[in-house]
Amino acid sequence: MTVLLEAHQLSRYFGGLKAVNNVSFQVNDGEIFGLIGPNGAGKTTLFNLMTGLTPVSGGTLHYRGERLTGLPPYRIAGMGIGRTFQNIRLFKGLSALENVKVSQHVTTKSGLWGGVFCTPASRAEEKRVDEKAWELLHLIGLADRATELAANFSYGDQRRLEIGRALALEPQVLLLDEPAAGMNAAEKRGLTAFVREIRKEFKLTILLIEHHVPLVMNLCDRIAVLNFGELIAVGNPADVQKDPAVIEAYLGAE
Repeated sequence: MTVLLEAHQLSRYFGGLKAVNNVSFQVNDGEIFGLIGPNGAGKTTLFNLMTGLTPVSGGTLHYRGERLTGLPPYRIAGMGIGRTFQNIRLFKGLSALENVKVSQHVTTKSGLWGGVFCTPASRAEEKRVDEKAWELLHLIGLADRATELAANFSYGDQRRLEIGRALALEPQVLLLDEPAAGMNAAEKRGLTAFVREIRKEFKLTILLIEHHVPLVMNLCDRIAVLNFGELIAVGNPADVQKDPAVIEAYLGAE
């Protein structure tokens, strides 16, 4: 399989706290790769390192052989790496349609003056942005609520909208930070089917942080486990589930 993402001894220290410590792993093209671990294990910090939101203290990260370490977030997003956040970051005062449209600014090219003078190229691009936003809203099941404010959506629908907004960046890699948080059992089942659907539809590689272990075990091709900032296991779900270090991290030593 083709290696798409590769982290080598990736580290982030906050003073004496080793939030991420010498973590190395590879993510293959087209797989759903799960990242699990107890609270405070360093999972979200690792996502922040991968997307440029937090500078690394050591190590490197490569995407398709190109070094990501040190690049600003907008450059990484422009290379095809999108993400959602543990704490939903929608524009609550904008409609669902507007939230998806505003996310496409990274992929637009007409610029300020094209918009001011309403050039043919600018009008064509605006039409493309509008059509793409409607397409994504249909895909995530929110087209019938396109003009509603994001603030009025349920927690589960806000999660779906945030994923739709991330897809508007036309990513090749999608990082989902606890997408099932706050969802009931039925919504979690729907999310599992939805993630599989968007992987197939958009030919995505997906990295997933999630606390709901049954969902991860059912959905992911491979899983990495962090504990106190260190990688303690990586492999297929069946092997990871039986790993003594993983059992100890979740349940404690006898």
